[in-house]
Amino acid sequence: MTKRYWLVLLTYILMQLSAIIGIPILMLMGMDEKQIPGIWTLFSFSTGLIIILLLLRQDMKDRHLVRDRSTRSDAILWGFTGIFMAFAAQYFAVLIEMSVFGIEPGSENTEMIVEMAKATPALILVVAVIGPILEEIIFRMIIFGSLYKRFNFWIAAIFSSVIFAAVHMDFEHLLVYTFMGIVFAFLYVKTKRIIVPIIAHVALNSFVMIVQVIFGDQLLELQRNLEEMQGFIGGLF
Repeated sequence: MTKRYWLVLLTYILMQLSAIIGIPILMLMGMDEKQIPGIWTLFSFSTGLIIILLLLRQDMKDRHLVRDRSTRSDAILWGFTGIFMAFAAQYFAVLIEMSVFGIEPGSENTEMIVEMAKATPALILVVAVIGPILEEIIFRMIIFGSLYKRFNFWIAAIFSSVIFAAVHMDFEHLLVYTFMGIVFAFLYVKTKRIIVPIIAHVALNSFVMIVQVIFGDQLLELQRNLEEMQGFIGGLF
């Protein structure tokens, strides 16, 4: 692993840990406590992405030198295909969790992020765009890419995806994140373009944010109405 990759990893780790210092500072400034986590996350992730992209300037310049790199049209096609692959992997993992381990669907980690996004709408940008870009650079391009040079696809994909899953601190749904990570690793290997898993990852997270944050209340109301209708029909019989 090159020196700049180690610097990228260090930047990512410091970005994740920065809340230990940043949140107390914002609290001392008298900001709204409900908005503080979202505001600091937006600041730290945006700053982290800028620094990491600056560190990877050489990689971006040399990207055309990669052999067997897919064409732009193929990359777009695989990017959109990857969206459905990621959804399918997530669904399959949830089925395994339910049938084998008895784990109910629904993530406390996702619910916490949704509440933060409702308090600080700008956080949607982090979850839907900035976060996925950072995660694909870190876990696919750097960690998976470095492992893939020494091991076969499955060892590199599973190991990097487990790390990807663990970082989300949602251990009950470790399988879901791992399966998605393997899909993103496949897309990266298939196309040799990091933008392809980024497209799939951004689309997946954007869908969750749109459903949970923007239309969450309407969906809950619709669910309650359906339950009331079912109760009324059941009462008739």
